Amino acid sequence: MSEINIEGLSSFSFGDTPELADELLALVLNGTKTATCGDLHYYESEGLRIPQAGDQYVITNGKGEAACVVEMIDVSIRRFDEIDEVWAVLEGEGDLSLDHWQEGHKEYFTRLGVYAPDMPLVCEYFKLIKILKKS
Repeated sequence: MSEINIEGLSSFSFGDTPELADELLALVLNGTKTATCGDLHYYESEGLRIPQAGDQYVITNGKGEAACVVEMIDVSIRRFDEIDEVWAVLEGEGDLSLDHWQEGHKEYFTRLGVYAPDMPLVCEYFKLIKILKKS
C-alpha cells in the first residue's frame, strides 16, 4: 500500500454506537467487510455530497480515532428491498445471509427513525487501502 496523506480526507465511523463502530471496523480490517450503505435522505437533508468512485475516506473507531483509509470503487442508489444476497456478503456482517442483512439493517434504520421497505440507500463498495491503527 502506497503512502497516503490523510489530511483533508473526510472521515466517518460505521453504525450508531461506539461498540458497533468497532465491530464493523474490525470486519473492514480483516477484509470481510467491503461495502456499506446509508440513508439517501440523510445525505440530502444534511447537504452531504454522495460519495463517488475514487473518493477516499478515513474510517474511525468507536473512540473517533483514525483507523484506516478506504477508497470507493462503486457507489449506487438502490432501494432497501432491492438489496440481494451478493450485497449482503459484501457488507460482511453476521452469517453473511440476506436474512441477517435485512433484519440487522431494518433494526438499524428503525432506530434512526427512517426505515421503509422501499427507502433509497447509498450503496458504497470500497477497498481498504491503508491501515492506520489496529483497534
